[in-house]
Amino acid sequence: MLLPIFGESTELEGPTKGHKKSRNLKTRIKSFLSNLTPIRRSLVFVVILFHVFLLWYLTLTIAHNLSLSLSPRAPPKFQAGESRIVVNIPSKTYGRLPNKGKSNIPSKIYGSLPNKGVSNVSPATDHGSLTKKGVLNISPETHGSLANEGVSNISSTTHDSLSNKGVLNISPETHGSLRKEGELNISSTTYGSLPNEGCDSGRVYVYDLPTMFNYDIMNNCTEIEPPADKCDKNLNDGLGPVAREFAGMLPESIIPAFYWTDMYWGEVIFHDRMLNHKCRTLEPESATAFYIPFYAGLRLRKYLFDNHTAGERDWHPEMLVKWLQEQKWWKLSNGSDHFIMFGRMTWDFRRRGDGDADWGTRFLLMPAMQNVIRVSVERSIWDDLEIAVPYPSIFHPRSESDIIEWQEFVRSRRRNHLFTLVGGGRSKIKNDFRAVLKNTCLHESSVCRHVDCSLNNCVDGKTEVMAAFLDSDFCLQPKGDGLTRRSVFDCMVAGSIPVFFWRGTAYLQYEFSIMPDEPESYSVFIDHDDVRNGTDIRRVLERYGREEIERMREKVIEYIPRFMYARPSRGLEKTRDAFDIAIDGVLRKYKDHMESGRIGTKYE
Repeated sequence: MLLPIFGESTELEGPTKGHKKSRNLKTRIKSFLSNLTPIRRSLVFVVILFHVFLLWYLTLTIAHNLSLSLSPRAPPKFQAGESRIVVNIPSKTYGRLPNKGKSNIPSKIYGSLPNKGVSNVSPATDHGSLTKKGVLNISPETHGSLANEGVSNISSTTHDSLSNKGVLNISPETHGSLRKEGELNISSTTYGSLPNEGCDSGRVYVYDLPTMFNYDIMNNCTEIEPPADKCDKNLNDGLGPVAREFAGMLPESIIPAFYWTDMYWGEVIFHDRMLNHKCRTLEPESATAFYIPFYAGLRLRKYLFDNHTAGERDWHPEMLVKWLQEQKWWKLSNGSDHFIMFGRMTWDFRRRGDGDADWGTRFLLMPAMQNVIRVSVERSIWDDLEIAVPYPSIFHPRSESDIIEWQEFVRSRRRNHLFTLVGGGRSKIKNDFRAVLKNTCLHESSVCRHVDCSLNNCVDGKTEVMAAFLDSDFCLQPKGDGLTRRSVFDCMVAGSIPVFFWRGTAYLQYEFSIMPDEPESYSVFIDHDDVRNGTDIRRVLERYGREEIERMREKVIEYIPRFMYARPSRGLEKTRDAFDIAIDGVLRKYKDHMESGRIGTKYE
């Protein structure tokens, strides 16, 4: 009986009390408003509207932020004209990727990049979790729309721990035109600067030649000089093995900058540097000049000796010319905006006869080559299309600090001999001038240090040559197989002052300030005929006082960076080496000849 009565009374009492409260509230509000003046009544109305509007605004804001957090983000927008895009992906992100750190970037995103899909992965990107030490796999579908079939730029800093320091592995299907099944050494630091600074003279396009003209030659180096060649000269991008034999003789910190570099491997060094040069362009339409990376000197080296025919020596040059003449950019200029580098003297490519016993190849005398600019270790001073560059020496600094340390070392070196001669007599040459110098040195053994190369003291792995140059104030430099000689640069790298006997050995060879403009500021000249006629070399050199010797040595030391080739493939940050000077010279020579009407006029 009580429960129904309780429920019934509760059900009736609730609404009654609420109704009374509601009625009392309305009455009170009505009474309050009736007692207000019209002005106060308006102010109250405005305040109420403001609070209603504020509540509406806050509601919309919260709803918008919530929708953004739940929806996928759109790709970042890039401003037009931006020269490079750096994609920073934290290591945490890589850890969550489906294939253990492999970066998959859709083609839609690449399509909006200003450089058409060139991917720059910053050093901050952590590749430690990648399956193959930083190998970046990008699908062919992704790179199908790229300008150069998916070339990816990855900073060498990022790949310092990689086995091949920055080698990018891309499938052969994707990069069918790459030199060795998709292996490519290119630093993003170099490519990042391509669109901008330091290329006022123009840009260079590097031909992707069939591998028979370069990489096959380099990788089969036992064929170049069989069987003595150990095929280690192709190490370190053509610099050869590190010269660890200098331990205990040179400062330990500087030894990694010395290599047993073959004097004829300049073609490989130039190619590697050109691939990574800041002024290289991947778009031939924007190129000022075109580089032909044919290892002509290395190829010829195989056929110079033994029983090889003139036809064998000419075969590769003829095939190269045939290939070039099929290229669009060659046809536009007849090769007048093209250049090539020779690791041998120009005379090795100027054979006039066709007999098998005639020396060298006729490569430079072929009609198609008459407009091409040539860079070589010895030029013809009568050919204004040729540029001479230093032979590769053994010093290849890794940084500006290596240069400074080495310069200080050779500057402070105590030297115990007045002069030195590195080389032996050549009995097959009548009246050989080297034999004259050798006899002079042996006769003056108290002041002259002689290293006889006929006793194998000058081969790789032997330190006698460097020791002799470091120990002497002057170094005698007769001509080599031609007028020039690699020993000139070995001598000067060691801070020794060269003594020349032919003006063509240095004074008439090098342009663009590779050597000082005033010969007497860094060298001594004694005519070879005067020596044959009795001029005493010792007396000539003893006329130079200690102060003058130090002044000349300082000039030699100052110019060391200009005739050495730096170790980094992209060059040094602030210092121009022999390669940088040569490329500037090529572009300048092309510009001069174009303005004078010389370029592009032959065989058109």
